[in-house]
Amino acid sequence: MQSTFPWGDVSVYVAGHRGLVGSALWRALESAGVGKLIGWSSKELDLRDRDATFAAITEAKPDIIIDAAAKVGGIMANSTFPVEFLRDNTLIQTNVMDAAHACDVERLLFLGSSCIYPRHATQPIRESSLMTGPLEPTNQAYAMAKISGIFYIEAHRTEYGRRWISAMPTNLYGPGDNFDLQSSHVLPAFIRRFHEAKVAGAPTVTVWGTGTPRREFLHVDDLAQACLVLLQHYDTHETINVGLGDDMPIRELAETVASVVGFEGTIEWDSSKPDGMPRKLLDTSRINELGWKPQISLRDGVASTYEWYLANKA
Repeated sequence: MQSTFPWGDVSVYVAGHRGLVGSALWRALESAGVGKLIGWSSKELDLRDRDATFAAITEAKPDIIIDAAAKVGGIMANSTFPVEFLRDNTLIQTNVMDAAHACDVERLLFLGSSCIYPRHATQPIRESSLMTGPLEPTNQAYAMAKISGIFYIEAHRTEYGRRWISAMPTNLYGPGDNFDLQSSHVLPAFIRRFHEAKVAGAPTVTVWGTGTPRREFLHVDDLAQACLVLLQHYDTHETINVGLGDDMPIRELAETVASVVGFEGTIEWDSSKPDGMPRKLLDTSRINELGWKPQISLRDGVASTYEWYLANKA
């Protein structure tokens, strides 16, 4: 479903516009012909700084805010720095929402993560599974921050009648991803690991876990289109899932990435390292009913992401 909203009449602030998600939103909004795009890099505006956040948003006076700003990372980063993941994300989203309320921003979209759902939630995971069981311990701090953001959105709707919404994307990847092996998610980490092994002529690559957990992966450009659709057609307090609607074992993902990159060696699995949640597939029936479905296949998406990596990082 393509965007038909009169974007030329509005100004949109994309919080986190230099990141993986934010840059995809920026591209989508430019293509949609938005009247004015607003964004500050983290060096220009630290969203953890409440006074600076209020000053910037008050001066800009956006019609719409999309909050894609967050401290993110993979299993290792989340497990090592739970304080920073809980504190920084809570500060960022609270400051942005409080400033938006103070400036009477009527439309705000808060983006979370599928890690908000219980570790053993029934698959595929429906939005109603939220808060029905224990979280995955390896990313609990990040999840708790995002859960608080969902309820802060709901609180503003209840107390002030704000037409604010939240959406929970599945695992994302694409141009502008983080390829740092200490803090990246699994797919960009695979791209870098297999590329470096290919260049070095290494016979094997060892990766974490057993390869059995199942995950779905959505290209950020598909997510960006979903966000535009949600801002036009979605207006309830309940968060909404955004995902591919299909998943695969991590082992199959590794094989796909290795094939795209051209690594012809052996993949070895270190089962002493954590797997994370055994499965995390989102039920996307609600957003599909709005007319949105993803358009980019995994192999095509990995190929384009690898091309970006070669041009910008490798």
